[in-house]
Parts: sequence; structure tokens; C-alpha cells
Amino acid sequence: MGPTLAGWLQAVALVGALALCYRPLGDYIARLLTSARHLRAEKVLYKVVGVDADADQRWPVYLRSVLAFSALSVLFLYGLIRLQTHLLLSLGVPEMAAHQAWNTAISFTTNTNWQSYSGESAMGHLVQMAGLAVQNFVSAAVGIAVVAALIRGFTRNRTDRVGNFWVDLTRISLRLLLPMAVLFALVLAANGVVQNFHGFEQVTTLSGGSQQVPGGPVASQEVIKLLGTNGGGFYNANSAHPFENPTGFTNLLEVFLLLVIAFALPRTFGRMVGDHRQGYAIVAVMGLFWVASAALITFFEHQHSGSALQAAGAAMEGKEQRFGIAASSLFAASTTLTSTGAVNSFHDSYTPFGGGLTVFDMMLGEIAPGGTGSGLYGMLILAIVAVFVAGLMVGRTPEYLGKKLGGREMKFASLYILTTPAIVLIGTGTAIALPGERAGMLNDGAHGFSEVLYAFTSAANNNGSAFAGITVNTDWYDTALGLAMVFGRFLPMVFVLALAGSLARQRPVPASAGTLPTHRPLFVGLLSGVVLIVVGLTYFPALALGPIAEGLH
Repeated sequence: MGPTLAGWLQAVALVGALALCYRPLGDYIARLLTSARHLRAEKVLYKVVGVDADADQRWPVYLRSVLAFSALSVLFLYGLIRLQTHLLLSLGVPEMAAHQAWNTAISFTTNTNWQSYSGESAMGHLVQMAGLAVQNFVSAAVGIAVVAALIRGFTRNRTDRVGNFWVDLTRISLRLLLPMAVLFALVLAANGVVQNFHGFEQVTTLSGGSQQVPGGPVASQEVIKLLGTNGGGFYNANSAHPFENPTGFTNLLEVFLLLVIAFALPRTFGRMVGDHRQGYAIVAVMGLFWVASAALITFFEHQHSGSALQAAGAAMEGKEQRFGIAASSLFAASTTLTSTGAVNSFHDSYTPFGGGLTVFDMMLGEIAPGGTGSGLYGMLILAIVAVFVAGLMVGRTPEYLGKKLGGREMKFASLYILTTPAIVLIGTGTAIALPGERAGMLNDGAHGFSEVLYAFTSAANNNGSAFAGITVNTDWYDTALGLAMVFGRFLPMVFVLALAGSLARQRPVPASAGTLPTHRPLFVGLLSGVVLIVVGLTYFPALALGPIAEGLH
């Protein structure tokens, strides 16, 4: 069996596995978000923190809870990183510089997990487990909590309450992410991913000798980062390292893990709004973009010019022989269409159009299926825009799921859409304009521009993967990318929660003959068009200067 056929068979198996999990997992998440029952462990946590679990919050209070929790997380993680040389299980790693510690603390708290360091040489076991792994859980839970509040905005009427953040955070962490992490960590460990507390492992080399390589609790962290659609990796090579991703089976499992929750959330949405067809429409758009991206990246990576690529039969530079083109392209599409950042190949070595698609995937807003929670609320914002556009076409006040979309709602949606592109383009333009930062680019021309564009696109969209090719561990880049992560994460949440509060206060509008059906193929096509047009108009000039110019050269 050739590697291409094997890769496509893996894709078919992956689609089947995601389809099987769509209904049961989506329904389970809906139940845990709507249940009035609190587990005993949850009650203990509520009592310790001083939370009234039965008191719902107004959207400003919900937002303040999100921001306060995240701010405390940054401070705790920053202190832990800076003090790690004095703590247990530090493995003797040197102290991290202040600007890099700030960048790392921001990165993991915002669900980005951008790493400007080599994981195994810069972090001890305690920081990896008590700091970074914990944030992989709770930062992902924050995203799901925010989309839960938005869904409640659609389902509730004449109220100013959108839920309780602390209850949502606790339930998602304890009832969803933790059980899945434990289960799949065991599966990964059983298939060769390292899980121990030793500082180093003795391994046999290909020449028959042996050498010391870092060991550690890799299996548990690997599954946590994937379920939370986080980037980051215990080893600098990330999921290309055989200790993190040893076989074709673990590679497929990792892709499944980074997609499964995000693809199940539209089912949760459909169940909570009382119409499963709405969830099917949303997941159909997500699926279309995901399949198209994987297919196109695979196609472009097989388009080879030059003697070296012709001899290899494909663009194999930067890719693992264990996975080949198809599996690497599938991973690349999945990781850049979600807020993940884990990679099993070097995106900087992709062909111009193949690498350009990984940038474009993130520019879509990571909505196919996107990050845990953030992908769905991003898609719902675009669905609101699509309904508004349709309303303008027929001269009717737009309505979505029984809620009118007036000027207030559209302002929040518009601000959401404009925020991330502004961060990406301003950051990229500033970096290119500064001579000192241009000097950190290892490539010039269109490819060098693409590397900088990728870095700020990854940071602002909280992806965490890197095109590489630039020196980012500098005072300026650590600060600038850290700010991009903060604003790219929390400003959109402000507009999402404000929109949730505005929708929750409305009275439901009965459907009529003029109401646009938002569950039919026509709406799927309309929503897909809005996604492409919004992204195309916003980012096309930047893409033309980078990957498009390089590909046409």
C-alpha cells in the first residue's frame, strides 16, 4: 500500500470516527451544561472558592469572572516559571528570562501554547504538570464556557442572565476534559508514548549504540494539549518526535483528539436550542472547509519542481517518513483549522501554496471546526452576519433562531470580525517596518514575509504553531506576540458575551413565511460564502505579498 492511499484511508477512518462521536459526545456536553445537579467534588470546590453554584450571572459579571480567572492564571504561571529552578522536579533547567516567561504564561493561559523555547530543555516536570498542563485544561474549558453563554443567549428570553462561569468551568474540566484525558493518555502510553518521571531515558541508536534523551510525563500532556486543542509540546519537535507520536496509529489518534470536541459542539448547540438541524448546518460548513483544506494541502504538497523534489516524488522536506505527504497534510490542515498548534511536520518547508493554506486556515478564524468553544462561537458570529446579509437582500429585519439582529447585535458581530485581522495586520506591518526585527528573519522576500505573517496570525488566533524561520525569542517579539495573544483571545470574548446578553434580553420572534431557514443547504452555501468573502477581503493583500507571490514566482 502506498503512503498516499494509506493517508486517504486514514482520512476516511477519521471521518467515520468523528461521525460516530458527533451525537453521543455532543449530547453529553449539552447535558452537563444544562443539568441542575452538582457532583460532590464540584460542591466542595464551590464551597472552597465561595461560589453560589445556583446563581446565574449577568454577562458583565460572567465576563469579569473570565478575565479575573485568566489574570490570576497568568500571574500564577509566570511566578511558577520564574521560580522553577528553586522548586522540585526542575531537572536543573536554567531560569527563564522575564520577557520569555511573560510570553509563555500568556501563551498557555490564552489557549495558544506558542513556544519560543525547547520544551524539554527549558521546563522541568513540575512546571510542565502543575503549570502548563493545568492551563491546557482550564483555558480550553474557558472557551467552551463562553460559547455556552452565547447559546444561552439564544435560548433564554427576557432575562439578563447567561449562566455561571465558575460552574461551567468546573463541570467542563471535571466531567469532560479530565475523563477523556485519562482515558486517551492510557491509550497513548500503551502505544509507545513516554510516561514517567525520569529526567532522561536511555535509548538505543540506529548505529547500535545508546544515548541519553529526555523522558517525562509526555503521554498525559500530549492528550491534554490535543483535547484542549492546544499547541505546545514536551519536545521541541512536537508531534513529529517519536516519543510524542511514535506510529501511524498515534498520529491518527492525535488528529482525532484535536478535532473531536470541536466537531461535537454543533450537536450541543442544536440540542440546547431545541433544533438539531441547526447543528447539522453548522457542522456541514465546518466539514466542508476541513475537507477542502486537507485535500488542497495534499494536492499542493504533491506538486514538486526541482531535481530534489522530483527525486523524492513529493515535497518531503520537513516531513516525517513515518507519515508521508497525506498524513502530514491532514495533520497540518487539522491543526491550523483548530486552535491547536501541534505539528507533525515543518510548515516552513511546505510548498508556497501548501504553506499558504495553513496561514489561510488560521485566518478563517479557526472555525472549521476551530478551538474548543472558540470555533463554534466564531462560526455563530459568521452565521449572524450571513443572516444579516440575507435580510438586506430581501429588505427584511434579519432574525436568527427567533432573535432579531438589530444594530446593537451587528455592532458586536462586526467588532468581533474586525478585531483579529487588525491585530494580525498591525503586528505584521510593525515587525516588517522595524529594521531590528527584519534582521531576525532568516529568509528574505515573500517567504520571509510569510514567516512573520504566520507568527502574528498564529498568535492572534491563539493557534500556537509556528512557520519558523524567524528569531522570536527577543524582547520585542516576546512582548508583541504576547500582546497579540491577549487581545486576540479576550477582546473577541467581550463582544461574544455582550452579544449573548443582548440576545437573552429579547423576546422570541415567531417564525413566519419570510423567515430565512437556517438549516437548509441554501444557508450552508450562504454561510460558506460569507466566510470566504470576509476572509478574502480582509487578508488577500497580505497573502498576495507572501505565499501567493512566492508561489507565482
